Amino acid sequence: MLLAHSTWPEIDAFLKTSKTVIIPIGSNEQHGPMGLLGTDWLCPEIIAHAAEKQGNILVAPTFNIGMAQHHLAFSGTISLRPSTFMAAIEDWVKSLGRHGFQHIYFLNGHGGNVASIEAAFSEIYSQWSYKGIRCPFALKLTNWWDLPGIASLCARQFPVGHGSHATPSEIAVTYAAYPDAVRNVPMEPKIAPNGPIRDALDYRARFADGRIGADSSLATIALGQEIIDAAVPALLKDVEKFSTEVRP
Repeated sequence: MLLAHSTWPEIDAFLKTSKTVIIPIGSNEQHGPMGLLGTDWLCPEIIAHAAEKQGNILVAPTFNIGMAQHHLAFSGTISLRPSTFMAAIEDWVKSLGRHGFQHIYFLNGHGGNVASIEAAFSEIYSQWSYKGIRCPFALKLTNWWDLPGIASLCARQFPVGHGSHATPSEIAVTYAAYPDAVRNVPMEPKIAPNGPIRDALDYRARFADGRIGADSSLATIALGQEIIDAAVPALLKDVEKFSTEVRP
């Protein structure tokens, strides 16, 4: 069930049987010369929407702008400041919590979001802790590549040149869902350099085409579909475990 494609009475009815909602979250940022700018929000959305077709889950609209200041030297990147990003997460969570959702699961597609999302969770929980009142909902963050079995699958698919940004795995997932997006661009160098991530101009100087440690040209539709097919049952199982978590 997709929240955005539902009416409010349908959400009321859903809440009588489940208190869990999944939020795909990512970023709109450069992914080298082969990867779509939306890669980091498309991947969790693709996986969550595929899971929705197989399981009785509710998927919220995708939170598609994240904390990506280090990519701003590349055209098309849109970033929120950490403080803005955290405030927006809090408003999303409180809105859903007000309706009675008790398990709010964020499926993330951008590593640069992790610190801010976790800090936002702490900010939200602290508001209840200081009042001496138990928070009525639980929050969970999972990166799609950390779902059980996915990292080992990607390691087998891409033993060399996987890297950490504009990876062939994430680009392959978008290609599987959007085959018209496939690009054939020579990689120079074939495997991009590695290094630290700091401000936008420092990033551009270190990583000329945007990639980090990756050979994006390894991405194929078939490999992307294999990742999606493995991620869907892993997500459904993880969401079920979270939804049935016993609160002491």
